[in-house]
Amino acid sequence: MAQFDNVTVEIEGNSYFDGAVTSRTVKFADGSKKTLGFMLPGEYEFGTDDAELMEITSGNLDVKLPMSNEWIAIKGGESFDVPANSKFQVNVKSITDYCCSYL
Repeated sequence: MAQFDNVTVEIEGNSYFDGAVTSRTVKFADGSKKTLGFMLPGEYEFGTDDAELMEITSGNLDVKLPMSNEWIAIKGGESFDVPANSKFQVNVKSITDYCCSYL
């Protein structure tokens, strides 16, 4: 994915963890949405109502998914799924760009 065409981007951004994680919401004509953002190095825990596909476009992190005790290494070009109504943890190793699709 190099670009999205025919979308609406919300001007107001989302900021978490004192600005260490930020994103912008992108809305598509079919009603679906994604967020594009970046994470600075650090450890974070996120909660989600919807199932998500997290695509890491650059950088690297470790993720601990719900109901798992294992950390999984993820780098640019890889992705992971997060189930609905759950929490997951990330340990970001370098500045990481991501695209989050809500399923």
